[in-house]
Amino acid sequence: MNVKARIDELRVLLEKYNYEYYVLDNPSVDDAEYDRLMQELIMLEKQNPEYFSTLSPSQRVGGLVQDKFKEIKHKRTMLSLANAFNEDDLRDFDKKIREITNLNEVTYMAEMKIDGLGMSLVYRGHLLYAATRGDGVVGEDVTANVITIKSVPSHLKINEDLEVRGEVFMPKKSLARLNAIKEKAGEPLFANARNAAAGSIRQLDSAIAATRGLDAYWYYFVNCSDFGIRYHSEALKMLDELGFKTNPERRLCKGIEAVLEYIKEYSDKRHTLPYDIDGIVIKIDDMTLYDKLGYTAKTPRWAIAYKFPPEEVITKLEDIIFTVGRTGKITPNAVLEPVRVAGSVVQRATLHNEDFIAEKGLMIGDYVSIRKAGDVIPEVVKPIIEKRTGLEKPFLMINNCPVCNAPLVKKDAMHFCNNPFCEARQIESIIHFASRDAMDIEGLGERVAEQFFNQGFFKNIVEIYDLKDHRQDIIALDGWQQKSIDNLINAIEKSKGNSLERVLFGLGIKEVGEKMAKTLARKFLTIDNLMVLTHEQLMEIPDVGPVVASSIVNFFADTRNCQIVEGLKARGVNFTYLGSTVSAANSYFSGKTIVLTGTLSKYGRKEATEILENLGAKVTGSVSKATDVVVAGLEAGSKLDKARELGITILDEEQFLDLLP
Repeated sequence: MNVKARIDELRVLLEKYNYEYYVLDNPSVDDAEYDRLMQELIMLEKQNPEYFSTLSPSQRVGGLVQDKFKEIKHKRTMLSLANAFNEDDLRDFDKKIREITNLNEVTYMAEMKIDGLGMSLVYRGHLLYAATRGDGVVGEDVTANVITIKSVPSHLKINEDLEVRGEVFMPKKSLARLNAIKEKAGEPLFANARNAAAGSIRQLDSAIAATRGLDAYWYYFVNCSDFGIRYHSEALKMLDELGFKTNPERRLCKGIEAVLEYIKEYSDKRHTLPYDIDGIVIKIDDMTLYDKLGYTAKTPRWAIAYKFPPEEVITKLEDIIFTVGRTGKITPNAVLEPVRVAGSVVQRATLHNEDFIAEKGLMIGDYVSIRKAGDVIPEVVKPIIEKRTGLEKPFLMINNCPVCNAPLVKKDAMHFCNNPFCEARQIESIIHFASRDAMDIEGLGERVAEQFFNQGFFKNIVEIYDLKDHRQDIIALDGWQQKSIDNLINAIEKSKGNSLERVLFGLGIKEVGEKMAKTLARKFLTIDNLMVLTHEQLMEIPDVGPVVASSIVNFFADTRNCQIVEGLKARGVNFTYLGSTVSAANSYFSGKTIVLTGTLSKYGRKEATEILENLGAKVTGSVSKATDVVVAGLEAGSKLDKARELGITILDEEQFLDLLP
């Protein structure tokens, strides 16, 4: 027997049977025959390791354990879609397309907007890699996990370069099975199918991903024009022929009225589908129109996503409790009878302030309608007046802090605790100080900060840098090992070297956000220079108004805040600006107002903004007569058009890079 030939034969057969079972739902062999052939393949591969392949059907069970995911730059940017929330939005979308294309009627493809994880597959006869969307420009290589999804083809019938995009998701039955296992084990349940799918794909051990019961639908043949395909509907048919699983619920719609009928149909039947959807995607079928319609900075103009209205459910408002933020702001929060909304169980929702509760007319004990704003944040919509029994209690705003009992002060619609040593404020301050945009202390998140505060390991941001003295105390706590403690201590030590703007933002000065902290750091270079400024001197700085200036002066006038700064200095925390000041005065961009649009290949938007700001430029988000320069990357859209109309200087990426020092 030719072993190599038999292994190849078994792989082809098993891929064929996978396709029949998982894509066509029409198997030609029974499970026993499939298992027999799989066991034979596994045995032959084990006996002949020189023929091992990561794309073998035997690898669908996973087994690769990685330290981390490597980054992959997408060949073409993975854009997001603009959203429509009602019929008027869709009619406007259709009207603009007809105006630009001079067509009386446009044919659209309407498809399910599956609530999953966007994915790109790249092939050259066989699967080269699978990458997450990431930021649209760079994603993560998750090939080892995606290949465990049995409906994903590892090899194609053609040996051509090919890219397809789609959605990896967790079917409802897979989520129910996994949550039943977790419940039995006393573990936290997956909140919803989307989170479960994303968490499964990002498992470093592919054997775990293989057990999660994931599936995928593919909806975009990226380079179909290389194969002479003009219509999106034709591209989907070719994907079917190549062995990809595409969604059978799609429909060609002639005109926007047909699209609206399709949306109404699936609004009614969405809950009967075996997977979660949160809307309908509408694309122009004729892809020759795509270039004519073009793109905005983030979205194509030839497609749009209709989002279903937030699902509303009724539950009981059992109580209203209060939380204290790092600035002392008191926030009332609804305690709700647990209820499932849009895939997850909701027990709390913010009620913002006293005026919000009064405007809604809420009473404790009311039955209330709740929904998830943007399908994410729970919000109370209204009380159900007709369900009142007379036992409901009116809401009364508290007069004292619920943590330290200090009298509250009302400012506009908000109430504040002004005690800077309130424990709740201290915990929130520590969480903010350690956050990614401030000191970026990895491992010191909300849960750990609260745990260590309650244990007495630190009581303020200064004492974070004394945490190394509590190593033995920490290791005595559940869940902590020497390596995790070392990692946290190292992250704390590393944060001492951050530039001034990070620690300035981390101090939590009212009205001083991340951008203002950068402005102040670049202007004054050290904390000592900033601390002695008067209100008038601060007002001379662009973007600093009277409220910001007063907040900064008042902060440093408080000796307790000065003691915090001195305490951090004594522990080695840097208070000097480390960004680029050299050549800023002589830079082409110094003093100019810049707008970035489109995708830059070398720098992300945030990185490019930081470079320009370091060179003395002001970066804004919209084009106006005050704009000096527009930097246009790939797929620049309406901002570029407006810049041309206004006669503003436009730089492409190459010109932009040439002007950098």
